[in-house]
Amino acid sequence: MDLDSGKENLKVQKDSREEDIYDSVIIGGGPAGLTAGIYLSRARMNIVLIEKTFPGGQAVLTGKIENYPGFPEGVGGPELMKRIEEQALKFGLKIEYGEVKGLIGEESSQLKIVETDERKYKTFTIIIASGAEAKKLGIPGEEELRGRGVSYCGTCDAPFFQDKDILIVGGGDTAMEEALYLAKFAREITIVHRRSRLRATKILQERVINHEKIKFIWDSIITSILGQDKVEGVTLQNLQTGEEKKISCQGVFLFVGYLPNTKFLEGMVQLDENGYIITDDQMKTSQVGIYACGDVRSKNLRQIVTACGEGAVAAFNAERYIEELKGISY
Repeated sequence: MDLDSGKENLKVQKDSREEDIYDSVIIGGGPAGLTAGIYLSRARMNIVLIEKTFPGGQAVLTGKIENYPGFPEGVGGPELMKRIEEQALKFGLKIEYGEVKGLIGEESSQLKIVETDERKYKTFTIIIASGAEAKKLGIPGEEELRGRGVSYCGTCDAPFFQDKDILIVGGGDTAMEEALYLAKFAREITIVHRRSRLRATKILQERVINHEKIKFIWDSIITSILGQDKVEGVTLQNLQTGEEKKISCQGVFLFVGYLPNTKFLEGMVQLDENGYIITDDQMKTSQVGIYACGDVRSKNLRQIVTACGEGAVAAFNAERYIEELKGISY
């Protein structure tokens, strides 16, 4: 190590003592963020995890998870995420609540700033695990009737639809999983899909197609949601014939994909055309010292198990970067 770099490392360590400077700030408390928290806490790094609402992310809204290793009978999303959170807290992870508004890089040092509603966090590294949120259709009646029959979470709202007729929009795994859960409550479920075949995993397709309460309307889209104070029905359009028709229902559940929570980045890191963060296989973004993992990352498989793996990789590489900054060697 040369003299100049040695001075710089001493300066970094001195600054860390004089101010409340974190080794890493993790943004988001889903599977990826909590796993990163476990790894960095076990490494005895000075870190904090910032969560906007509650730990667990989208996973905590899933009724039953069947493809997470170690649970042959499946496990409830809330139960799994509670266990992961407890494990992180056991190793000393500090969780604070707030909404991240932006990131700032300090030009004169390696420090970065994470800004929330309440305060600013100085840190050497940032791990972005802010996840994604349900995509909206943007059709008439959707926003007006949200919470009055329009929902994006079957696990959350199913009890409100006991013995009701429900319409579901979507053809992926989430739509099928939620349909099976909602079928425990609803009188009848109609799944509307814009194609003539589903995208969901085959085993989910088989369960849904063979369910006595569930039927399908293919090659169709929903163009409006009807009702004044509550959902009373929808207007559908057949994409093959252009024919429109109205059907009655008391609930509309929309599972048409997700949008990444990256608005707060404001050009700090490179995003793909859909707003997801581009990283390499070490979870490094285009900005040195900033990592991304989980559903917010540009990739082709968004699952709890992949999010956890990415959180571990991001934490490992953040730890190595911090050690290099502080001149730590073994």
